[in-house]
Amino acid sequence: MKKINALLAAVLIGMSLAAAAHEGEDHSKKAGPVKKEQKDWGIAGDAKAAKRTVELTMSDSMRFTPDRVEVKQGETVKFVVKNSGKMLHEIVIGTKKELDEHAALMVKFPNMEHDEPYMAHVPAGKAGELVWTFNRPGEFDFACLIAGHYQAGMTGKIKVAAAK
Repeated sequence: MKKINALLAAVLIGMSLAAAAHEGEDHSKKAGPVKKEQKDWGIAGDAKAAKRTVELTMSDSMRFTPDRVEVKQGETVKFVVKNSGKMLHEIVIGTKKELDEHAALMVKFPNMEHDEPYMAHVPAGKAGELVWTFNRPGEFDFACLIAGHYQAGMTGKIKVAAAK
């Protein structure tokens, strides 16, 4: 039992150090044109096409508010993501499988650079945006994949209702 507790403590300390190292990086600026690649959960959207803005808040309690969003198939949504905390947070949209895989990589490689149109990295006290077109129905996820944050439950759900 002592070995398990020591191992768990070491893992948590490592994840905290990794998150702290990642925290100082500025991921808020996207360079160049947005890459429009079809994903299972949709495609990068054009800000001019967004008819709706959804505001989300990320906090150091490792939660998103709200943590559930409903959209209609074909809808382009501008997410305005506010970080009310004192550490870097991010939002990444995807399938549970994709987020699980990405989160595992973030634990292994906490300084990994990644910048895709379905994610926004938001420094403490700042706001970021992402625009996404939900052109496929289903239930999808969003999460903060910074090492330790996802594991602490910093997740949410997006339900895309099929077009009628």
